[in-house]
Amino acid sequence: MVGRDHDACARSLALEPPRFCGSCRRRMRVQVTPRGWTAACVEHGVVGAG
Repeated sequence: MVGRDHDACARSLALEPPRFCGSCRRRMRVQVTPRGWTAACVEHGVVGAG
């Protein structure tokens, strides 16, 4: 349906950890815990934590 509001989708995606490095596009090692997540790239190390 054209014209639907996708704010809820965007908020939901913001909670997801990244799966691929933004610099080299390699798949990252992701660990999800009850308090958040960590993501690490082989080349660039930890690139973020939520």
